[in-house]
Amino acid sequence: MRIVVALGGNALLHRGERPDAAVQQANIDHVATALAALAQEHELVVTHGNGPQIGLLAMESEADRALSAPYPLDLLGAQTQGMIGSLLVRTLHDTLPGRRVAALVTHTLVRADDPAFARPTKFVGQVYPRATADKLARERGWRTGRDTTGWRRVVASPSPERILETDTIHDLLGLGTLVVCAGGGGVPVTADRDSGALTGVEAVVDKDLTAALLAEDLKADFLLVLTDVPCVYEGYGTSDQRPVLDATPAELRRGGYPDGSMGPKAEAAARFVERTGGLAGIGALDAAHEIVHGRSGTLVRPDLTGG
Repeated sequence: MRIVVALGGNALLHRGERPDAAVQQANIDHVATALAALAQEHELVVTHGNGPQIGLLAMESEADRALSAPYPLDLLGAQTQGMIGSLLVRTLHDTLPGRRVAALVTHTLVRADDPAFARPTKFVGQVYPRATADKLARERGWRTGRDTTGWRRVVASPSPERILETDTIHDLLGLGTLVVCAGGGGVPVTADRDSGALTGVEAVVDKDLTAALLAEDLKADFLLVLTDVPCVYEGYGTSDQRPVLDATPAELRRGGYPDGSMGPKAEAAARFVERTGGLAGIGALDAAHEIVHGRSGTLVRPDLTGG
């Protein structure tokens, strides 16, 4: 079976942890152990988040007085793909002796006229006082917005149209390679209408929606979305919290899950199942093998009634 795994950013750096290299290496050791049983039985493509890492690089770039301007987000995203990809490849290489493992820096095509560019919503980088955020917005042309702890830069999160390296990933799978790719949703690029030339854009593509699109294009059998909770919950964090163990795409969408947490994961699972007739699972990293085999997590399946 061909499985696309979408690792949440918290699988690589847990909430509240220092973003030190040693901390991330220890977490990635845990990831490799959790995926090993699946990798021995199935073809795997592993995608991953990069929120904490790109935030750290953006903060360092903004503070670097040697630069006339901070590095753009597309290049920072490429840097995180290389760093996290290297950590994953080295660890998976040691965990799966004899298995081919490769990491690709991949690019995600987005539309230049995507409405998301007019309504940026994705928080990136560090938290500022209001006055500092306003000053940076004037100097650098940023949009800023209020987060839970202060003011931060907000950027667009356009919909993924195509992962440009899909054919290469398909070829690597044909050679028996475990592929790490599409980190952080991929490097967002637009293509010139006449020449096809690519241009990086200041945006962050949702990693789960990119994983769903990649799974669709690779004709995967299963999309596995891994996070830090055992399954999807209705009323999460309330006294009425209830686990959702089995759902169709329509049922999952009716849950109204928040955009900042379970919402994109639920939508990614729903899209993949609707478009392919395959299966998706959402659950905890440690239960990856059990989710695929229907013993844990939330299973998202086609609506066989057609209703």
